[in-house]
Amino acid sequence: MQSSSTPVPDVSVILPCAGYGTRFGAPYPKELHCLAPGVTVLDRSLEAVVELAKSGLTVRLVVVFATHKLDTVSYLARYADTFQMVFVYQDESFGPGLDGAIRSALPMTQGPVALVLPDIVVAGPDAPGRLLDALRHAETAGWSVVAAEERDHDTLRQMGALAVSEAGGVLTVGAATDKPADPSGFNAFWGMVAVTESEAHRLPEVVGTGGVSPLAGAVALMVEGIVNYNTPTG
Repeated sequence: MQSSSTPVPDVSVILPCAGYGTRFGAPYPKELHCLAPGVTVLDRSLEAVVELAKSGLTVRLVVVFATHKLDTVSYLARYADTFQMVFVYQDESFGPGLDGAIRSALPMTQGPVALVLPDIVVAGPDAPGRLLDALRHAETAGWSVVAAEERDHDTLRQMGALAVSEAGGVLTVGAATDKPADPSGFNAFWGMVAVTESEAHRLPEVVGTGGVSPLAGAVALMVEGIVNYNTPTG
C-alpha cells in the first residue's frame, strides 16, 4: 500500500524491460550488457532519467517486466534512492510487443510521461540533459522527441523513423513511422519521447503500425548519436 507521505511524481518514465531481445543473441538480458566496469547498457540508458532527479523533479520509474527479467529487476535496486519505482508485469491481453508494454505501464503513470528504452543509449556531451529539455518543450507542443540524424536506410528500417525539418529556428517532426518498410523521406530516428499527461494515452501508437503517428508535429531535440544495443553481439 502506498504511503500517504509518498510525494506525487512530477514526471513518470516508462521503462519497458519485458522483451526477449532475441536479436541481441546473448545468454543475459541485453540491458545488462557491460560497457565498462560497473556500467551496463541500462545505466547508460537511464542517465537522462537520473538527470531529471538531479534537477529536483520527483521521478516515478514504471518498469514493465516479465518473469525472465528478474535479474533486471534486481539490478534496478541500485536506483531505489533515486526514483520512485513501480514494477508491473506486462499484461499479455494488451499484446506481447512494445505497445503492449506501454499500455501495461500507463495506469501507473502520473503527470507528464517519458518513454525510455533500456537498450537505447543517447550519446553526446549534451545528451543527459536532453530529456529534461524535451519535457519542457512538451508542455507547449504536447509531444517532443530526442532524436539523432540518420540517412542509412537499413538503420531507419529498424528504428522509429522521423522526417525532421526546421521552421523558424525550431526542429519539428513532419512525419513518423516505426520501422518503415520504405525509409525514403526520413532523415532521423527517435531515442526518447516526452508527452503531456493528457496525451499520454496515445503513447502506444508511437510504436504501433498503421494510422498517423502522434509524433507528427512534435518538437525534435537532436543529439550527437543514438546507439541501439538490440543487435547481435557477434
